[in-house]
Amino acid sequence: MTKNEMIYEGKAKKMWSTKECEDYLIVEFKDSLTAFNGEKKSEEVGKGALNNKISTEIFHLLEKNYIKTALVEMIDDNHQLVKKVDIIPLEVIARNIATGSLTKRLGIKDGTVLPFTLVEFCYKDDDLGDPILNDEHALILKAVKDQSELDYLKAEIRKINEILKDFFAKKGLKLVDFKIEFGKDKDGNILLADEISPDSCRFWDMETNEKLDKDRFRQGLGGVKVAYEEVLKRILS
Repeated sequence: MTKNEMIYEGKAKKMWSTKECEDYLIVEFKDSLTAFNGEKKSEEVGKGALNNKISTEIFHLLEKNYIKTALVEMIDDNHQLVKKVDIIPLEVIARNIATGSLTKRLGIKDGTVLPFTLVEFCYKDDDLGDPILNDEHALILKAVKDQSELDYLKAEIRKINEILKDFFAKKGLKLVDFKIEFGKDKDGNILLADEISPDSCRFWDMETNEKLDKDRFRQGLGGVKVAYEEVLKRILS
């Protein structure tokens, strides 16, 4: 597959149509780092390739566990071939341990293991700051077709969470929380899309609670690339 026209550029990725098939897109993973809705920016050479490899491995794992995804194949270090989907304008978030915005909003002590996995939705709108939505908000905004579609997204992220929690625990990592996106293909099937990587997940070392994700950039801890390399190393081990 070869690139045709760039149809989208976001904070971390570019998307290109392909010359060979209108049903596929080529995704290019960038080396950009952003936080706080783009207010903090930087570059980390090699970060895009690491996210591509990590996300590809995770999507393959999920496919083996009967999760339908938009991934077709990894083309090279920085590029994936994916099925073209219409993205549902919701970030779907699973939280296993309280940290970040959850502790600020609800006053739960950082590091508290939640009594059950919390599922939240954020509306994908940079101008609004990606606000948190309840079910009724999502329906009013027509982000989904109906309640059954919302219920499907909740059930799917819970399945994904259980698969990944177990997998990463065996690799010595706590899956603290993560966000994912879904899209609909031309036949209306809902597929897991976008990426799952240290940009979109929080990983803590099981023994030391060392952060091995984008919080290293958010909090100015340094060692971003080294952390991402460690995550990939453990995935492949």
